[in-house]
Amino acid sequence: MLIIEFNSQQIRISNRMCKKPTLVILAAGMGSRYGGLKQMDSFTPEGDTIIDFSLYDAIQAGFGKVVFIIRKSFEKEFKEIFNKKLQGKIEVEYIFQELDNVPEKYKNKERVKPWGTGHALLMTKDVVKENFAIINADDFYSKQAFDVIAEQLRNTDKNSYDFSMVAYSLKNTVSENGYVSRGECTVDDNNFLTDVTERTRIEKIDGILKSENEKEEMIPINENTTVSMNFWGFTPKCFEFGGELFLEFLESNKENLKAEFYLPLIVNKMLQSKKASVKVLESDAKWFGVTYSDDKLKAQKEINKLKINGVYPTKLWD
Repeated sequence: MLIIEFNSQQIRISNRMCKKPTLVILAAGMGSRYGGLKQMDSFTPEGDTIIDFSLYDAIQAGFGKVVFIIRKSFEKEFKEIFNKKLQGKIEVEYIFQELDNVPEKYKNKERVKPWGTGHALLMTKDVVKENFAIINADDFYSKQAFDVIAEQLRNTDKNSYDFSMVAYSLKNTVSENGYVSRGECTVDDNNFLTDVTERTRIEKIDGILKSENEKEEMIPINENTTVSMNFWGFTPKCFEFGGELFLEFLESNKENLKAEFYLPLIVNKMLQSKKASVKVLESDAKWFGVTYSDDKLKAQKEINKLKINGVYPTKLWD
């Protein structure tokens, strides 16, 4: 318990809500549709990656630590890009998401893809002891989104089951160059999440947004649908969910070399428990990202515009 003196009065503030939140970055993807490791690709003449802007915004918003989830195969190159930039600015830790981070009987030498975002979250259990946000490496979420979730995390008891997410409108998150995966959200009148369903194929066909259903049929989806871009706010209590669910997933998909264990599966498990809640945070934040190589030019233009308008300095880390 911290005790602060103010006008000779003692104000008690719980340590459980004073520690700076942590940022977890999902950066172990293969970038198969992009054609390379987009988490390390440069988007400005100064050599900025998209992760650089998330890190800059997170530090400005008051995050105290970043945990990168990566693969050992590109550890050296990844650290060369980020370690020097972040030295003295934020605590840095690395966690590896590997194909063999599963029980022996589920290991398969033919599998090449990581096990998905839900598996990546479970990998951080031993290093994340404070409230934290988790994001994708290839998405630009904007300064306002980090400010909103940082405030929420700072004011949430780390021993609670009060979780949160920053939501976006589907129409602002699709690519003109192919299909995307999004978490379709159902939100109640009090802005709490009631369900999230991973839609692995959403694309614009003849000017109409469509989503693939369970029968592999492409059906129309409302462009104003609230979607998750994997910008979640959790307390350490989130790790109570997911472990058993992942084992069930492995058993059901042991012959499927491309099956992925998505974060929304864990979130739905939380909601079904009836003891956890997920607050959908209101934000006018602007999102953009890169799924395909052809998305890069648009992202570069958006970033250049932000620097010209003074939202970011020309050199982020000077």
